[in-house]
Amino acid sequence: MTTVERTQVFLLPDLGEGLSEAEIVEWRVAVGDVVTVDQSVVEVETAKAVVDVPCPYAGRVVTLHGAAGEVRPVGQPLITIAPLDGGDEPAGHATYREEERAGSGNVLIGYGTGHGSATRRRRRPRLVLAPEPTDAGPAGVAGPTDAGPTGVPGPSGVPGPTGGAGAVAGGVPAGATASGDPTRSSTALVISPIVRRLARERGIDLGTVRGTGPGGVIRRADVEAVLTAPAARLAAVPDPHVGPAPSTDGDVIIPLTGVRKAIADKLSRSRREIPEVTIWVDVDATGLLETRAAINAATPDAPVSILALLARICLSGLRRFPQLNSRVDTEAQRIVQSAGVHLGIAAQTDRGLLVPVLRDAQRLTTAELAAELTATTAAARAGSLPPARLTGGTFTLNNYGVFGVDGSTPIINHPEAALLGVGRIVDKPWVVDGQLAVRKVTQLSLTFDHRVCDGGVAGGFLRHVADCVERPALLIAAV
Repeated sequence: MTTVERTQVFLLPDLGEGLSEAEIVEWRVAVGDVVTVDQSVVEVETAKAVVDVPCPYAGRVVTLHGAAGEVRPVGQPLITIAPLDGGDEPAGHATYREEERAGSGNVLIGYGTGHGSATRRRRRPRLVLAPEPTDAGPAGVAGPTDAGPTGVPGPSGVPGPTGGAGAVAGGVPAGATASGDPTRSSTALVISPIVRRLARERGIDLGTVRGTGPGGVIRRADVEAVLTAPAARLAAVPDPHVGPAPSTDGDVIIPLTGVRKAIADKLSRSRREIPEVTIWVDVDATGLLETRAAINAATPDAPVSILALLARICLSGLRRFPQLNSRVDTEAQRIVQSAGVHLGIAAQTDRGLLVPVLRDAQRLTTAELAAELTATTAAARAGSLPPARLTGGTFTLNNYGVFGVDGSTPIINHPEAALLGVGRIVDKPWVVDGQLAVRKVTQLSLTFDHRVCDGGVAGGFLRHVADCVERPALLIAAV
């Protein structure tokens, strides 16, 4: 049997609920590298998160299917691996043969658990100078014409070998100026067809963009930085692949892609399907702030946030009113009431609004809730949460007060049935025991699906939350 016949092709795996494609962000390996079972080989970006994808096969990399910036559909070839000959077995890999025979032992939606060998050989990607505005790009770099208007690879599916006169040697782009500044070169260092297309859509000359990637490569963030610059004024650049271009009056055309498209689709579906109602109440949060201060004074090494206390209060309310911890199964015409509370926390990130989920939050102590909230929101903003952590919520807590607003009528995170919103906490005049006083006041809003309950249940839940905010001692009585 020949080596070609024995090669194993790893297909882009199932990435989770509703995700059918992913954009290649960065290859972790190059053709000719040796990989081990479950070694991370590529970083991809989905509509949910940026994740590392491990390969379930061991051997030598024969082909990388797709370049950085390309969008690959689930189930299409991602990387081809050939087995090693006996003499090629790397030192320190005594278990290589066993791994090769066994393959990955992970049962996964799409990802393994290993991180590979820390000493594996890493090869710097060969970059190619991409003259503008040539669509096809130089040999070996798939241009917009190859990728198609949506960034999906064309029939060939695999870019050819890199090389040519524009190849990078020693990390310095050929043809660059002596200063090493790619913005002063007559050509732009680009390896992503998506970056080229984005620049063309917005009328940006890539020759004027400073690249922040390895060796001066222009990334999508570099193009977006130009768009957000105060002096950015865009000219019309017609293109048959992308439809209408930016107008001469400075309008900015922003395609709905990636996370923004996923958010738009989900919120639109929520508004189409869910008959939502919002109720609200102003509450005196002075007691809640005093309780937090007392907890943190007693346990300074494990501080508790206001959001953690509000999460604890929500969990208490959902125990009393489980109807709000539900979803409507429209196909089966039934309401499904969840046994556990999978608490979603709305988090604003550079990639848009994400809702990471704390599964079975009702099992956590208040201190554990605080720690999980801190770690989860930090990971969401860093883009390091796996897709599974961004789905499956049953109830959402949204602290929009961090934006300096008092109230909101938020859209329910489909397919959940309710969402509690919290406004900013500000000093306001408040009547206490018949006397006017200055208190810390906030507004709570509950948006709920009227199909799962009526106003009595929703009002009872919101009143319970408000009472616990005003008198946190009630939480002890409710346990």
